Amino acid sequence: MPYKAKEYQFVPPPGLVSKEPSKQVVIVGAGPIGLAMAIELANHDIPSVVLDRDNKVSIGSRAICWSKRSLEIFDRLGIGDQALAKGVMWKVGRTYHRDRELFTFDLLPEEGHKYPAFVNLQQYYVEEYLVAKAQTMDLIDLRFLNQVVGLENTPEQVELEISTPQGDYMLETDFLIACDGVRSTIRKQLGLEFIGELFEERFLIADIEMHREFPPERRFWFEPVFHEGQSALLHKQPDNIYRIDLQLGWDADPELEKLPEKVIPRVEKVVGTSDFKIDWVSVYTFQCRRLEKFVHDRIIFAGDSAHVVSPFGARGGNGGLQDVDNLGWKLAAVLQGRSSRKLLDSYNTERVFGADENIAHSTRTTKFMTPSDGVERMFRDQLFKLARVSPFARNWINPGRLSVPAVYSMFEDSGPELPMVSRPGSVAPDAELDADKWLINLFDTNVTVLGINTEVPKFRGCKSINLTANKYIRERYLGNKPKAIYLIRPDHVISARWLETSENQLSKEINRIWECE
Repeated sequence: MPYKAKEYQFVPPPGLVSKEPSKQVVIVGAGPIGLAMAIELANHDIPSVVLDRDNKVSIGSRAICWSKRSLEIFDRLGIGDQALAKGVMWKVGRTYHRDRELFTFDLLPEEGHKYPAFVNLQQYYVEEYLVAKAQTMDLIDLRFLNQVVGLENTPEQVELEISTPQGDYMLETDFLIACDGVRSTIRKQLGLEFIGELFEERFLIADIEMHREFPPERRFWFEPVFHEGQSALLHKQPDNIYRIDLQLGWDADPELEKLPEKVIPRVEKVVGTSDFKIDWVSVYTFQCRRLEKFVHDRIIFAGDSAHVVSPFGARGGNGGLQDVDNLGWKLAAVLQGRSSRKLLDSYNTERVFGADENIAHSTRTTKFMTPSDGVERMFRDQLFKLARVSPFARNWINPGRLSVPAVYSMFEDSGPELPMVSRPGSVAPDAELDADKWLINLFDTNVTVLGINTEVPKFRGCKSINLTANKYIRERYLGNKPKAIYLIRPDHVISARWLETSENQLSKEINRIWECE
């Protein structure tokens, strides 16, 4: 049965009656990124007000493919088990040229992780779970049908004018986080523009309800016989909903292409049956763009309001959650007086780096899918022929490199002899410690000093963990070395590591995290 979006009650805000006290944080947008941001801040004891101009979750699947890192973030936000239980796990991807399979990849599950590589779960479920969690938290003031219609960004505060069904009111805040999507009204009100490429290409998305036993695989076709000269993608979702993406070309009329009489015949050719129901349809344009910078005085951008990519590779929603992961602890440290606002510059530096990495991957995918006439198309056509007989050429076929967390290259490594998977700048890999006990669940809102086969001292404001290595810890953190010490930020990014170090050096590196020296 198709999903029925929940509607949330409008509650008149106090500002309609009298001036409200200034807020520490206001978040604009109650999509997955805005809601995750509010919960993350609450986990750091920072209250926030979340404003959304609508009063229901999103329509249609939208972001559906959530990576292992996103599931780990959901776990910290309190919805990881729900997402895993409802989502469709998949690990096999098949890539075709016309009616011939070129290659298959298998994301074989690596033992000793709490979460799998990917699950498919419609965005509306993610939003529903996050709303329910936010509504249980006293530090989150979630306001539906509250639309920002004006703002002033001053050195001391951000002043907001907000419209509701019962009138307008004003709100002041120390920081405003814009999580209001690719059509961000905050971005427009500041007169900010995206930089990057807008591709002359359109895709149709169709969610269909179909009761057939298609396997939970990612299927991508270049120039399929059922959609001549274009590309297509198929994903299975919960509730017998299947997501189909069909390339249309730049000349396609978006409104015309959404009509049932156009959509249904196209879908019938993909799935080979007429026994389905259309659940949702949309047409989108390829974009690989971002803001020049994400921090503008006291206004900070995250998610699609800051950067947008073409959807192949699952880099949109997952990239936005990595923004949340990076920003939450830093903004909390600034508001609590632990760090200066200079720490927020590192959010800008690191997440611009992450966005550029996603944009680069997405741009290469888009150009491979839509080659220019001439040399580009000739190269791609020859590559398809070569891939049929030579396995080495298959790595050049690009249907969308799947999302992984950015590894921030600005970190130095004091333990290069240790495994690459746990190098500084990367997210600390999970490891099973015992039956249903996981390393990621030992980390909390503090910096963590992790000693493996060695004792580490306690530091004020930090968490010290001493572990004896099992096979997973040894593989991911030690390699062939007998012991190691890791310094891990609140977002689980490894800041530094050593085979051995002094208490003075550890203290210095901990201070560097908070002060961004």
